[in-house]
Amino acid sequence: MTAPPKLKIATTSLAGCFGCHMSLLDIDERLFDLLELVEFDRSPLTDIKHCGACDIGFIEGGVCNAENVHVLREFRANCRILIAVGACAINGGLPAQRNHLSLPSILEEVYHTSIGLAPGNAIPNDPELPLPLDKVHPLHEVVKIDYFIPGCPPSADAIWKVLNDILAGRKPELGHGLMHYD
Repeated sequence: MTAPPKLKIATTSLAGCFGCHMSLLDIDERLFDLLELVEFDRSPLTDIKHCGACDIGFIEGGVCNAENVHVLREFRANCRILIAVGACAINGGLPAQRNHLSLPSILEEVYHTSIGLAPGNAIPNDPELPLPLDKVHPLHEVVKIDYFIPGCPPSADAIWKVLNDILAGRKPELGHGLMHYD
């Protein structure tokens, strides 16, 4: 008897702190149980840089530059189910604190008027650098998101619950006890 095919899971991070990925890794020994049912494509567990076709994609962080937009759209195109993980992905989180300022004033402060800068600093203008957006966007403003796991970061138990609900064919639902903002 052949084992059923494993679901493929991929993860990526945009403008954020990587704390949501740490919560995924905090599933700890339950990862071994999970590996019986799934295989990881792009993730910190595999170090694969580009996502192939996947069943479930977890993405953390907001969208703050052109590269983030490209990565998010490509990730969405490759993931049958896309899950926004954490406050940055859901509402922009801490990176969105810059949204009440203009981008030119931010760049001026960072590269010209901050204390301790060397004379002659210039705002970087290199084609290798991704162009910053005028504001940080939550993921759902750029692509369709299927499910949201709130938190900053969400707990490993919340991520585990969502994964198990999807693997069991249920719509994921988080109770009050699984949502927190530390």
